[in-house]
Amino acid sequence: MLKKLFQSFRPPVPGQHHVRTTPEVIHKSQHSLPRNQFSRHAVGIVERLQAAGYQAYLVGGCVRDLLLGITPKDFDVATSATPEQVRAEFRNARIIGRRFKLVHIQFGREIIEVATFRAPHTDEDQVDSHRSSHNANGRILRDNVYGTLEEDAQRRDFTINALYYDPVSERILDYANGVPDIRNRLLRLIGDPTHRFQEDPVRMLRAVRFAAKLDFGIEKHTVAPIRELAPLLREIPPARLFEESLKLFLSGQGAMVFEMLVDLELFEPLFPASAQALEDRPSYTHTLISKALINTDLRIAQGKPVTPAFLYAALLWPALPARVLFLQNQGVPPIPAMNGAAHELIVEQCQRIAVPKRFTLPIREIWDMQERLPRRSGKRADLLLDNPRFRAGYDFLLLRESAGEQTDDLGQWWTDYQEAHDGTRREMIRELGSRDEGAAPRKRKRSTSRRKQGDDEAFD
Repeated sequence: MLKKLFQSFRPPVPGQHHVRTTPEVIHKSQHSLPRNQFSRHAVGIVERLQAAGYQAYLVGGCVRDLLLGITPKDFDVATSATPEQVRAEFRNARIIGRRFKLVHIQFGREIIEVATFRAPHTDEDQVDSHRSSHNANGRILRDNVYGTLEEDAQRRDFTINALYYDPVSERILDYANGVPDIRNRLLRLIGDPTHRFQEDPVRMLRAVRFAAKLDFGIEKHTVAPIRELAPLLREIPPARLFEESLKLFLSGQGAMVFEMLVDLELFEPLFPASAQALEDRPSYTHTLISKALINTDLRIAQGKPVTPAFLYAALLWPALPARVLFLQNQGVPPIPAMNGAAHELIVEQCQRIAVPKRFTLPIREIWDMQERLPRRSGKRADLLLDNPRFRAGYDFLLLRESAGEQTDDLGQWWTDYQEAHDGTRREMIRELGSRDEGAAPRKRKRSTSRRKQGDDEAFD
């Protein structure tokens, strides 16, 4: 399957990765995109901007997806109007961003993003840091250099995203052979791949996401520099990488994305500790993460909710046991060792991908449940069933077992316990006690006050 993704389905045409000065015009009779398939609000924005004397088009993903028979998630507009001019035309508009100034126009729950045509950066632009700036490796830090429609097409990342649709004339303008690449299911960068990835290393992740999501091949010149340039992802702000990682793994093709990230050496810059676990325990780590992502893809396909916390808990878990064991070998008791290792791992991960606290707390709770689930004596089993994180913890236990972890059939025990009646549950708890008695002498009873304090500590 990976081999299919990393090949060119047709010989590259010399200069084809460059943008034409005159677009291929695809008329209404030559394509299958009636304007009523686009958001009426987006169409209205284009019509209003054109009536005000500006150029305006629907652009990018919405055009690409509709040509592929996919319902777009959002609709973007590109225009010759500056952000300030767009805002002057629409009362419900606001300018966002500093690095890339954009306009959001809101219609109830729908937001249409309007971007001004961009132009290539020049040395003169670099003088004004509010308009344009790069770092030492060529990454664009600020991009508010505006230009023509032709220049905007040249600045687009992939040929399949450099398609402009005019809902008034119902024509498609194709500057970079995007329509043939869609027909051939081929992902191709516009311009020199090394330079374009250096401008924005996240384009490497976008290449993986589009190839997996659309089932496209990646053109061989586009894929060639990725492994060498993968370390550039370490320079990307962690908050941006969080958003990109969600798009990667919640695309509905997360399992394929994982395989591609590992193959292209993009996984290590995102998840360094998990990449090390993949080297130390390849079979277990690969199986656990793959199964978690396969289950996530299935839930997305079925329209079921997916929590990023569970996904990140699975992506990071293979790196945790070795850290816990290290602390235990230093004399730290099991539960403090688990807590310390979990805290350390999450702090390190957040330096690469800024996972918000609303997800890191549930991650810790899911991991904590793995320590609690084996302790079922007395009232502990029923208390765990009432824990709001029980279901996630139980599902995570089954995931660990499916990856080959030995848990003494703990997952099956909890499956049976959830389905059993009260009498059967009491018997199951008694059997645990009998098994424990056969293995070791019973401990002397503690005083009531000390026992209650211990139980409280176990569930704090």
